[in-house]
Amino acid sequence: MRRPRICAARPDPDPLPLRRIAVSQSEPEVPQALPLEAWLDKTETLSDEITSFPLRALAATLDRDAPGNAVPPLWHWLYFLPVAPLAQVGADGHPKRGGFLPPVALPRRMWAGGRLTFHAPLHAGKTAQRTSTIASIEDKTGRSGRLVFVTVQHRYEAAGALCIEEEHDIVYRDVPQPGASAPKPMVAPPGHTWSRTLVGDPVLLFRYSALTFNGHRIHYDFPYVTQEEGYPGLIVHGPLIATLLLDLVHRERPDASVASFAFRAVRPTFGGNAFTLCGRPADDGRSVELWAKDHEGYLTMQATATFY
Repeated sequence: MRRPRICAARPDPDPLPLRRIAVSQSEPEVPQALPLEAWLDKTETLSDEITSFPLRALAATLDRDAPGNAVPPLWHWLYFLPVAPLAQVGADGHPKRGGFLPPVALPRRMWAGGRLTFHAPLHAGKTAQRTSTIASIEDKTGRSGRLVFVTVQHRYEAAGALCIEEEHDIVYRDVPQPGASAPKPMVAPPGHTWSRTLVGDPVLLFRYSALTFNGHRIHYDFPYVTQEEGYPGLIVHGPLIATLLLDLVHRERPDASVASFAFRAVRPTFGGNAFTLCGRPADDGRSVELWAKDHEGYLTMQATATFY
C-alpha cells in the first residue's frame, strides 16, 4: 500500500468479556509539548485473541447468521480495541489525548475514511497481531476552521502471515462558530442496482458502540449530542455504515471474495431516520461502487470494493 507523507499546511479545506491485549510501543511517550510531527513514524503493536463471541454478536446485530471461524472483511474492527481506564476518558467519552495518537488540540475527532487490502482472513480461536504506524499528519484550514488529518497504517498478521493492510484516516476539527453556514450537502447519485434501507435506531448504535468498546457519547447519549455538540440527533458510526455497505455486497453476491475496500465519510448520518445503502456493480464484474444516503437523499458515504 502507498505510504502517505506529511504535508505542509495549505488552505482548503460492550459490555463484552474483556480480552487480554498485549501492547508494545516502539518508543516511550512523546512529551505533549513537542510539535505534532514528533508523532510521525511512531508505532504500536497489539496482540489479541480472536474470540468468537464478537462475531456472533455482530451477526445478530446485523440480522445475519454467524459467519463461522473466518472473520468477514471489516469485522476485524471488533478486535485490537484500546481499553482506556475510566479515569483517562474525556468528557466526550473518547480516551484523553496523547499516547499513541498525537494530542491534537481540537475538540472533535471523527473517522474520516480508510483503504484496506484483504490478503487472508483472521480466524476465531487464533491469536493475531496488529502493528500500527502514524504515517502522516496534515494540518489544513478550511471554511469551518482548522482541520488536522492523521493517517494510521495498520498491518494485521497471524502465524507470521500478512492478513490485512489498512490505512485509517482520522480528522480532528474545531466546533463550528455560531451562525456559521454548513457545507452544502451533495445529492446522492441515481441509478443504483442494489439497495437496502435501515433506521439508525438507538439499540443498533448502542450495540455497535459496545461491540467496538467505543465510548464516544455522540452515538448513544441523546442529551449530550444535541445539547453539548449541537447535532440534531445521535450519529451513526462511520465504520458501521462501511460495514453495512460491504454487508450489502455479501447479501447480493454471497460468493464474492473481497480483495480491497475504500471508503470516505462525506456527511454525518443521524439516528432516528432512515438511511439507504446503495450499490452498482461495474461492467468488468470485478468491482462495485457503493454509497449511503440519508432520508433526504443526501450522500453520506462513498465506497468502492474490488473482488479477486
